[in-house]
Order: sequence, then C-alpha cells, then structure tokens
Amino acid sequence: MALLPTAPELRRRHLRERLRTLAFLSPWLAGFTVFFGYPLIATVYFSFMHYNQIQAPTFVGLRNWTYVLRQMPLFGPALWNTLWLVVVTVTLRVAFGLGIGLLVTKVKTGAGFFRTAFYLPYLAPPVAATVAFVFLLNPGTGPVNEALSAVGVSAPNWFNDPAWAKPSLVLLSLWGIGDLMVIFMAALLDVPKEQYEAAELDGAGRLATFRYVTWPAITPIVMFAVVTGVVQTMQYYTQALVAGKLASGVSIGPGSVVQPGYPDHSTLTVPQLVYSLGFQNFNTGAACALSLVLFALAMAVTSLLMRRRAGLLTAED
Repeated sequence: MALLPTAPELRRRHLRERLRTLAFLSPWLAGFTVFFGYPLIATVYFSFMHYNQIQAPTFVGLRNWTYVLRQMPLFGPALWNTLWLVVVTVTLRVAFGLGIGLLVTKVKTGAGFFRTAFYLPYLAPPVAATVAFVFLLNPGTGPVNEALSAVGVSAPNWFNDPAWAKPSLVLLSLWGIGDLMVIFMAALLDVPKEQYEAAELDGAGRLATFRYVTWPAITPIVMFAVVTGVVQTMQYYTQALVAGKLASGVSIGPGSVVQPGYPDHSTLTVPQLVYSLGFQNFNTGAACALSLVLFALAMAVTSLLMRRRAGLLTAED
C-alpha cells in the first residue's frame, strides 16, 4: 500500500515545481526586467528630477509635470496630431486591410501577383519608404501631381501644406498595408466553408453572408489589429519626422538641429516632442514626464478597447 507524502515532502515538491517554472520563465523575466521594468522605473524617477545628461540629477518635485501639462506650448498640438493619427490611421488601415484581404481571397486569376504587389511596400524600411513617398508627392516635380495636372485636377501641396500633411501620412501608412492584408487573409481563409454553404442554401446575399458568417469569425483578428494599431500609432515617430525634414528642404548635416513638425507643427507627434525635449534641449526630466503621459494615455485607450462592451469581442470570445 502506497504511503501518502508527508507535509515536508509536499513542500519540497512544490518548491521544485516553482523553481522549474521560474527556470523556464527566466529568459522572459530577464528581458522584461532589462527592457521594460528598469526603464519604466528610471523614467518615473527622472520625471521628478532636473537632469540635463551632464550634471547629476536634482529633485524638483512636480515641476516637470507642471511644465508638460500646463506650460509646454507644443503639447496640445502634438497630442491632437497623435490622437488624430490614431483615430484616422487605425480606422482606415483596418478597413483597407480587410478590404484588400477580401479582394485577394476572392480573386481567381493572378492572386499571387496581387498579394505580392500589396505586400512589397510593407517590406521597405520606414525611412526609405518615406523618402520614396515624399518624392512621389513632391508638389513641383512629383509624378503624382504631374499626373493629376495632366487630367486637369488641381493637385495639393501634400507634405508642404498643413491641411494635407497628416492625410499624406495616412496615405503613406495605407501604402504599406501588406501586414494587415496577410493577417486578414489568414483569418478569412480560416472561416469554415460549411458556414458559407449553409448561408448560400438559406438564400443569404453577400452582405448578409459577411455580416452573419464572416464578421463573427474574424472579430478577434479585427480586435487584435485595432489594439496593435493604436499602440503603434501612439509611438508614431520616424515617418512623420523624415517626411517633415524632406518636405521642408532644410539641409541636414553634422551638427544641424531641425525642429520637427513641419509644416506649422501639423506633423508634430508626442514621440517627436519627447525626442526634442530629451536629446535636442537636454531636458530629460520633462521628456520622461511627457513619455509617462503618453504611456498612461496608450494604456487607457488600450484598456478601453479591451473591454467587451467597448470592443468587438462577445462574451463567448
């Protein structure tokens, strides 16, 4: 007859299981601590300090937070531009990516060509893609404006016009829609064909089939695309900065300092403002406070989207 383990043996067994679990989790824990935990704690610490990256930090209390939230003149425009890009870019990217995914999955001839054509721009590095796009939309010599002028359409100034600068960035993001296209293609191809056949037998049209068969099956993927899109757009930096610098025509060389946001701060985002504060003006304390504001805002928006009643998922999902 087998004897039941004693209390000390159970404790040793549980300890071994915990140590084994920690051993498997140790790579993730190390990466989380080094690349997220410590930087976050250091950011909170420096947000209460006056630190110029040269002299030792000195405690200033809430002065950095007061400056960021009440006195910084460009905080309002940068926050507005960031939120505008989040709402418009994420909405259009999800809609456009889903539409392209639907189109490619329905094409019978040349599907491989269309998949490649839509996916290739996504593979271009962000800086190279932005340079090419600014060249295409150049008001004076760009082929897009020349083509529009040839058909009698008055072409806008794109990145040189404050009213068109942010829409131009949205067009740039739609140009590289290949990542969402692939994700939605996989989700659409994963919908059971039996459900489509049942809907066809019931006499459902295309719109009804999409609403009652396709949409419920892909809502988790749509939710994933929305949440990741919000997080990525909250960190929007490279494309806006490169596009503004190229459109301004300012010569960029060693030692030159170019203020972001051209034209008229219409492309200025919060990450650009963080960089400008921390690495151009050496106001690290205010930059840390501003980055924490952006972090809190991203967490709040993500949490709101993840709520079932505010998101796309049902209770069963």
